[in-house]
Amino acid sequence: MDTLTWTGSLGSILVPAITITAAVFVAAVIVQLIMGVFAADVKLQANPDGTLQGRGGLLGRLETYTGWLFMLLVGLIAAFIVLAWFMPYGEAGILGEISRRFLPTWIALIVTFIVSITFKRKLGLYGKLFDSTIGMIGFALVMFWVFTSIFVGMFDMIGTHDPLQQISGLKNKLPGVAVPEGQDEGFYPHYLLGGDNLARDIFTRMVHGSVIVMIIAPLATIFAFMVGITLGLPAGYYGGKLDTVLSFLANLILAFPVILLFYLLVTPEIVATGLPNFLAAFLFVFPLVFFGVLINSRYKTQGSKNTLYLAVVLIPLAVLYLSVISEANSPLNIWPNALDLITIPGGILVVFVSVVFVNSPTVFRIVRGLALDIKTRDYVAAAQTRGEGPWYIMLWEILPNARGPLIVDFCLRIGYTTILLGTLGFFGLGLPPESPDWGSTINEGRKLLLIYVHPALPPAIALLSLVLGLNLLADGLREESLKD
Repeated sequence: MDTLTWTGSLGSILVPAITITAAVFVAAVIVQLIMGVFAADVKLQANPDGTLQGRGGLLGRLETYTGWLFMLLVGLIAAFIVLAWFMPYGEAGILGEISRRFLPTWIALIVTFIVSITFKRKLGLYGKLFDSTIGMIGFALVMFWVFTSIFVGMFDMIGTHDPLQQISGLKNKLPGVAVPEGQDEGFYPHYLLGGDNLARDIFTRMVHGSVIVMIIAPLATIFAFMVGITLGLPAGYYGGKLDTVLSFLANLILAFPVILLFYLLVTPEIVATGLPNFLAAFLFVFPLVFFGVLINSRYKTQGSKNTLYLAVVLIPLAVLYLSVISEANSPLNIWPNALDLITIPGGILVVFVSVVFVNSPTVFRIVRGLALDIKTRDYVAAAQTRGEGPWYIMLWEILPNARGPLIVDFCLRIGYTTILLGTLGFFGLGLPPESPDWGSTINEGRKLLLIYVHPALPPAIALLSLVLGLNLLADGLREESLKD
């Protein structure tokens, strides 16, 4: 089997066209920026249909041409991706085969965008996101990795080899290297992005790393928000000594440097004391408290319905809670193994708890500040006049009206968490050394970076694209939420 080139037979036509278009587009953007500095300010006027009139003159035409160039560039890249699906194996090169492996992700993205744009006027803030170009780009980048993690983790698709499989002779081999004869049975015939220092497939480890990130980062952020909201709302609403004590504890945690705090929480000596397990038992109880208070504050006057809803929600959550915090070889072995529905590896649990513990004080401060502001609004006073209880006002009056800033911060915080996970993996903390998470993979590739660049770049680009997408998505959500 021959070594694959980057673009195969498609490169002779599409690559020069994409290169020329990209160069002209960049030049047009630079010229547009320069002209924009010296151009006179133009007052934008509205058309009869409510849209804004375009800028006139040479600068206006240049803006139009730049937009066309961008669409042409996107079209050429899309053509490269789509044509690769229908070509014989290897004809489209490494990039074409990578595109073919991501085919389920592309299809899921296309369907998601078609459905979302079709019904965007009925989808609230999510639908308005598709009125923002920045928001759509960020959403596409984020959902690309979300769908990839789903197809890899649940259906074992996209990856070409076992992420831990070592094939003799492929140590630090360059992208497109063929698997030696006799060792490719049941596997893909090439290492698309080459082999690492242990002769494992870099492409497969990159896509499997997305599963770890997509499990830990969003879930840890959700738990951090549960803790922050449950403590931040009463601190801001009641004030007084409760606010003073909770704010002091939050500031005490925030006073520690984040990386140092991570080091302390994930070091083997601290793990051996059982501290992460006790922290998990404390932090993971907050979803139970949150949903219990949420339901009871709404239906407490409807006895049977309140009891039914509490039982339906809290009993499964309690079983999951006991299954998560109870481990056979830990100080908290309090749940029968036969009823243990979830087994979380020790390394992942330590990292998860550490991320929740570090992020919760920041979320607390944001929620507290929003509660301090919103509790002075007229609709809160109206609810108090109706005789509503404090928790009803906090959860059903204040919290819904704070959703805009919290949604934006949620997206940004997933990005921060992703970077923290990468940082922990880079320093070899928490997750096991053979883990394909992006931080560990970057760290492994870093050791030979001056000789072999290809092992470290794919996970680094994946991490960059996901964090960039989350930031763009947050910007798009902020832009649209301000229009409400």
